[in-house]
This record gives sequence, structure tokens and C-alpha cells, in this order.
Amino acid sequence: MNTLNSLSKKFGAKQIELNPRYAPAHQFYGSYLQATGRLQEAMAEEKRAQELDPLSPISNFEVALAFYQARNYDQAIDQFQKTLELDPNFPPPNTYLPAAYEQKGMYEEAIAGFQKAITVTKGTDNALSIAGLGHVYAVSGRKAEARRMLAELQGLSEQSYVSAYNFALIYTGLGERDKAFAWLNKAYQEHSFNVAFLKVEPRFDPLRSDPRFSDLLRGMGLPP
Repeated sequence: MNTLNSLSKKFGAKQIELNPRYAPAHQFYGSYLQATGRLQEAMAEEKRAQELDPLSPISNFEVALAFYQARNYDQAIDQFQKTLELDPNFPPPNTYLPAAYEQKGMYEEAIAGFQKAITVTKGTDNALSIAGLGHVYAVSGRKAEARRMLAELQGLSEQSYVSAYNFALIYTGLGERDKAFAWLNKAYQEHSFNVAFLKVEPRFDPLRSDPRFSDLLRGMGLPP
């Protein structure tokens, strides 16, 4: 199992036992449950963290993310927007709100959202936002723009680390499965943060029928 998930499970469960009112423990344990696909249990933990710390941007974001992973996109959009009311420049909801728009087929809103996210996250790590923009360009038929985002990621990777996960996301949108799996396997080997949540990320749904997807999940210690 991914190291992050193992630590989240151990840290969250132990801390909840020691102090049930410690919000980050519920958040960490909820993240572990999300990664393993136990989304109802994850939602309960994330909502408990939110109840304990209602003004925390990260606690509010994790509730929204759990809705997104459960394919409850209207609720996800509403909660992402509420999180941004707490902190308009908080990178995670800026990056995932447009992903929820995309899943509803709201491509123009998604493109505008990712373009904003790239600006908001500039100077930190905006590669995931660039990849998200590339993915929505690809699935909406704007493949030349999607390949431009691949080139932008390649340029960034020549200056600093860029997770292979980001390349896999765009290649999945383009329908290039072999390249998508090659980059996902590289992301797994790199212990990429986001690949830990591969099992529940909607944008990889087109790959789920491929036996290589189940094999990858098993390699990560996750049930297919």
C-alpha cells in the first residue's frame, strides 16, 4: 500500500483513539478511507473533521473532495465553492472545482476554472492544474490544446520535478491508453501523492475496464 495511505491509517486511527475531538485525525483517516474506496466511511470522517473545525479550509475541501470522488458532483461543486469563500486563493479547491464542472459536461466553466487555478497556484506547484486543463481540452475535443499542455508540462519537468501522474491524466483524456498506463506506472514507482487516490478519481474511469488498471491497483495494495 502507498506509504501515504499507511501513515494516514495509522496516524488517523491512533489519534482518533487518543483524542476523538482532534479534527486532523479524522481528516487523515478519511483520506485513507477515500484512497481505499470506502467512500461512505470517508465522508463520515471528513464531515466529523469539518464539524470539529468548521472554518478550516482543508477540512471543508476534504468534504467536497469526498463528494467528488463519490460522483456527487452538484454537492461537490457547492462545497468547493463554500471552501473558496473561506479562502479564495486556497489551491486545492481551485484545482478540483473545475474537475467537478468537467464531470457534469460543463466544459467552458471547467476550462475557465483551470485557467484561474493555474494563476492561483503559480509559484507553488501548478502542474496538476495544467494537467487538469489538458485533460478537459482533450475530452472536449480540443486535442491540439491538450498537446500544448503536455508540452508545457514537459518544459516544467526540465526545470523541476513534475509528477508522472500529470502526464497520465492528459493521455487518458486523449484516449491514448498505452501512454496513460506507462505514465501511471511511473507515477506509482515515484510514489506520487495523487496516484494514491487512483481508485476513486473519476477522470480515470475510461481506464477501469482495462486489466492493467486492476493490476496497478493490486500492486498498490488496493482492491480492484
